[in-house]
Amino acid sequence: MTLAEIEAILHAGVPLGAEWGVRLLEASPGYAKLELPSSPRVLRPGNTVSGPAIMGLADIAMWAALLAGTEGRDESLTTAMNVNFLRACGPGPIIATARVLKGGGRTIFGEVLVTRKDSDEVAVHITTSWVRTKPRTP
Repeated sequence: MTLAEIEAILHAGVPLGAEWGVRLLEASPGYAKLELPSSPRVLRPGNTVSGPAIMGLADIAMWAALLAGTEGRDESLTTAMNVNFLRACGPGPIIATARVLKGGGRTIFGEVLVTRKDSDEVAVHITTSWVRTKPRTP
């Protein structure tokens, strides 16, 4: 799948990500890198990207990593997310890099690192787990 095809699935499945202008920069099976551009709509007081926007971006990033490995047919659901805010991200743009750490069974474990676009210093560290849904029967 192309980046544009995966991004279209992401935007259709999470319209808020499309509204925020989330862009898929890179993707391969079990890996994705996304950008959340600068926007007053995602800022909190103090002129920094809000926690809910960061968590939303991280969730979309992990889904992108899963979609990249399933030809866009992933129907997994988030079951848990642990977020550690290490430093403020500033007003953006920010980058979320997602990696599947373990994904062979029904439960999937992943990690997302969030940085400012102009820095490699991790601002937010996220671990997440997902569960594969059972195939639907007609």
